[in-house]
Amino acid sequence: MDDAVPYLPIDPKGFRMAMGLRPLEPSKWLEVDEHREQELALKRRLIDQEYDVVVATRPGGYDASAELLGEVRLALATYHPELDLDEDRDEHPIVAAGRLVQEDLCVLVRSDAWRLEAASVCFPSRWSLVTKIGTTLDEIHRPIPFYDEQLAQPTNGVFDRMKPDRSFWRLNWTLIDNPDLHQPSMIRRAGRADLDHWFFRVERQTLRQLPVTRAIVFTIHNYVASAKVMCDAYDEFAELLVRALDSTPDAMQEYKGWRGVADQIREALRER
Repeated sequence: MDDAVPYLPIDPKGFRMAMGLRPLEPSKWLEVDEHREQELALKRRLIDQEYDVVVATRPGGYDASAELLGEVRLALATYHPELDLDEDRDEHPIVAAGRLVQEDLCVLVRSDAWRLEAASVCFPSRWSLVTKIGTTLDEIHRPIPFYDEQLAQPTNGVFDRMKPDRSFWRLNWTLIDNPDLHQPSMIRRAGRADLDHWFFRVERQTLRQLPVTRAIVFTIHNYVASAKVMCDAYDEFAELLVRALDSTPDAMQEYKGWRGVADQIREALRER
C-alpha cells in the first residue's frame, strides 16, 4: 500500500461519535480506482476459498439482492462504461454484485426491525460476518462502546426515513496494526513504535434505499495506507491522529486496540 488514503476524516477537535452523513450523488455511489483489478482478484479468491466467511444470506434477502445486482450493473454501465461487466455464473445475486465492485455489500430488510438479510463482505475490519447475519442494527453495533447511548436512536431513525431518491455517504477510520483488507479476526499483533507498522484504514460507507424492494444497501469501500505514508502526504496528519488517540475514552481505546498507541506514535514521530 504505497498510496495515501484519499480521505482524512479525523475530527480536528478530537474523538467524538457521530454519524456524519452527507448527501450522495448517484454518480458517486460506487468508487472505481487503480486498485480495482487487484481487489477484485482478492475477492474472487476469498469467495472461491472462504465462501462461508465472506458471504452470508437468508431467504428474505434474495429479492433485494437481485435488485441490487441490477442497480450495480446500471450504475457501472452509466458512470464507468469502460469496465468489463461480464459475469456468467449461477450464484446468489449478492455474490454476483460483489464480484463487480470494490465495495463490500450489505442488504438490510425491514421486518420487525431492520435486519441484515444478505451480505458479501470480503474486507471486514476485525468483525465476523457469520455472527451478524439476521441480526438487527442495534445487535450488529452492540459491541461498540457508547453506541446504544449515542447512536442507536439516530441510526434507526435514518433507516426509517430513507427514500430511494435520497442517499447518503459517510467516512469512518481506525488505526490498525495490519494492512490486510481481509481481517475477520479480532486478534491483534504486538504494537511497535514504528510508523511503517501502523496503518490508517478508512471506510467510505454509503446508504441507499432500493426503489422496488425498499431494502437498504450499505456499502463499504476500504482504503489503507501506512502511518508513514499518511504523514508524508498530509502535513496535519500526525497532529490530528495523536489528538484523536489522546481524546478517545478508555472503553473505546480497549475496543479499538489503541491502549498505549498514542505514546508509540509520538515516539515514532520524535525519531523522524
